[in-house]
Amino acid sequence: MSTPLIILIVTIIVLILMYNSLVAKKNQVDNIFGTIDTQLKKRYDLIPNLVASVSKYMEHEKELLEKITQLRAQANNDKISEDEKIALDSQITSTLGSIMVAVENYPELKANENVIHLQHTLNEVESQIAAARRAYNQAVTDYNNALEQIPTNFIANAMGYTHKQVFEIPQEERKNINVKELFHS
Repeated sequence: MSTPLIILIVTIIVLILMYNSLVAKKNQVDNIFGTIDTQLKKRYDLIPNLVASVSKYMEHEKELLEKITQLRAQANNDKISEDEKIALDSQITSTLGSIMVAVENYPELKANENVIHLQHTLNEVESQIAAARRAYNQAVTDYNNALEQIPTNFIANAMGYTHKQVFEIPQEERKNINVKELFHS
C-alpha cells in the first residue's frame, strides 16, 4: 500500500470515530433528558393531588396554588423545547418549595395523612429528579466540550450540532437564607 492511501484510510477512520463519538454524546444527552422528562411527569402527576389536598386549608395561598397549576399545564405541553422545559422546571421547583413551606403554617394540614404521603412521594421524586439532573448536566458538559474542542468541533459544526443548556439553580434560590426570618414567621 502507498503512503497516501494509508494516510487517507487513517484519516477516514479518525473522522468516523469522531463522528460516532459526537452522535453517542448527543444521544446520551437526549436519553438522560428523557429520564428527567419521566421524573418530571411523575411530579406533574402529583401536583393536582397536592393542590386538591391543600386547597381547602390554604385560602390565603390561593395565588400560589393557581400558579403551580398554571406552570404544570405549561410543562405538559408537548410543543415546548428542552430549554423551555428546563426554565419551567426551575419555576415549578421554586413554587413547590413555597407550598411546602406554607403547609408548615397549617397544623391540621401538616397532620393530614394524604398530605404527609404526598410530601413523602414528592420528596422522593425530587431526589430522583436531582440525580437525573446531575447525570444530564455531566452528559451536556461532555457534549458541549466535544462541540468546542478541536478536531471534533469541525465535524459538529458540519453536522449542525448546537450547545445544550444545563440545569441551573434559579438566581433567587442562590441567595443566603435569613435564619432569623425562619424563626419569626
